[in-house]
Amino acid sequence: MLEIHNLSISFQRNRASFDRETLSVVSDISLSVQPGEIVALIGASGAGKSLVAHALLGLLPANATMSGEFIFKGKRLSPAGIQELRGREIALIPQSVTHLNPLTRVGKQVYRSARLSGRCADTAHTSCDRTFARYQLADTVKSMYPFQISRGMARRVLTATATAGNANLIIADEPTTGLDPEVSEQSLAHLKELATQGKGVVLITHDLENGVQIADTLVVLYEGMTVEITPARALEENDLIMHPYTRSLWQALPRNGFMSLPPTPSSSTLNRNGCLFAERCPQARPGCRQSAPSLRRVNHKLVRCNHVAG
Repeated sequence: MLEIHNLSISFQRNRASFDRETLSVVSDISLSVQPGEIVALIGASGAGKSLVAHALLGLLPANATMSGEFIFKGKRLSPAGIQELRGREIALIPQSVTHLNPLTRVGKQVYRSARLSGRCADTAHTSCDRTFARYQLADTVKSMYPFQISRGMARRVLTATATAGNANLIIADEPTTGLDPEVSEQSLAHLKELATQGKGVVLITHDLENGVQIADTLVVLYEGMTVEITPARALEENDLIMHPYTRSLWQALPRNGFMSLPPTPSSSTLNRNGCLFAERCPQARPGCRQSAPSLRRVNHKLVRCNHVAG
């Protein structure tokens, strides 16, 4: 359904000396999503997860420069093609419930989303009704404003807004942030249901537990680069985790004893010539700081590490 090849994103910014510098934030990211598959982008804040989604949706700011290729349903997407698909074939469940318009009733927002996807008025009303029922939203909620509903209900409304139309690819950006465990479980179950219906789902999350729980494939990002692409089930078997960063994320989970890593180096001291994880890696050798590893296939997985034999 979706293929991303060699995506890189940089930003131009002004310096104190009145000249401009280029800041590279995403480098050489590739991934694919099949119908009925959930792909989780995993990484800490600042790893570039949301930027990948914004690039795919054509939402990068004016000072951003992007290179790479998007292929959707076998067709290469141009910037104009991305704009055409946004909200129709590709829908976003945003991270914050503040994306709901505070001045518009909830029902009208979901209805507008269905209309934007190309549905006629009657079909849009029917889709809106079905979507509210699917996510256990009472008819009375349609006449409410966002400030009148709970945070968990607002998250369900955001999901309804993204799925009331004909979108085949759903991007969920940190869908469980700030939610209590019960509502978080419901949000993840809704994403799983979408995949069961044959839709492709991209889950953006810093919570590895969420990815392991519902995803088919994990794409692990570190400092804007892909370090490992692995089946989610492989993490349950620690011996199958290949990249040291992925292993450290797994070991930091409560079930694995909260084993922590050294602090992240500041961007000013980060060595861009070698492995970006070398300063924190327990397996690092001098050569890791001199030569940047490439993403290569090892045992049906993709990993960016010089220590992994393959």
